[in-house]
Amino acid sequence: MTVQQDEATLTKGRRGYHHGNLREALLHAAEALIAESGPDGFTLADACRKAGVSTAAPYRHFEDRNALLEAVCMRAFDALADATGSAKSQFPAGSIESILAGGRAYLAFAQADPARFRLMFGRQPDIKSRPLVEATGVACFQNLLDSVSAFLAERGQAEANPMPLALRLWSLVHGVASLAIDGPMEIMAPDKDPAEIIDEAGRAILAAA
Repeated sequence: MTVQQDEATLTKGRRGYHHGNLREALLHAAEALIAESGPDGFTLADACRKAGVSTAAPYRHFEDRNALLEAVCMRAFDALADATGSAKSQFPAGSIESILAGGRAYLAFAQADPARFRLMFGRQPDIKSRPLVEATGVACFQNLLDSVSAFLAERGQAEANPMPLALRLWSLVHGVASLAIDGPMEIMAPDKDPAEIIDEAGRAILAAA
């Protein structure tokens, strides 16, 4: 079966893909496999089988498995940026509630998709260090920097560097998210809602700014 035939098959709706988009089919397949067995638990051929295409098909879009993982990682950072951006937009820019809403959305993203979250933040160092992945991650972090800049401006500190405060907030949220998805939080604080920890500690950090 040729690549063109594979795309035609997808157009007919095989495996639920209706737009002849081979690249999208392979990304969905890789995301499903990552959720099932982690980023190390499948091959490019496995992704092809999951997508319902021949093993020759992916090379039109991805030169190897790492290129596929790179695309998955970039899309995950875009999704995280969308989630946090949407959450914080429900509150006035620069408000504490806006920043905390972004933190809760970050946690929810990690809890909903822990395997992809782990991929994004270093379980595959050779993927995380790729320039395009780094750039997408920096763009995602910019979401928080913008929120902190607006917060400081509201407090009359428009000229202040937002990075130190943003790093403290990110360390809090990322740490809580990582503990929540990898188990220690349930052991050490079984009755504590991770979102409450983010709210309480986040308010304390912002109050001291």
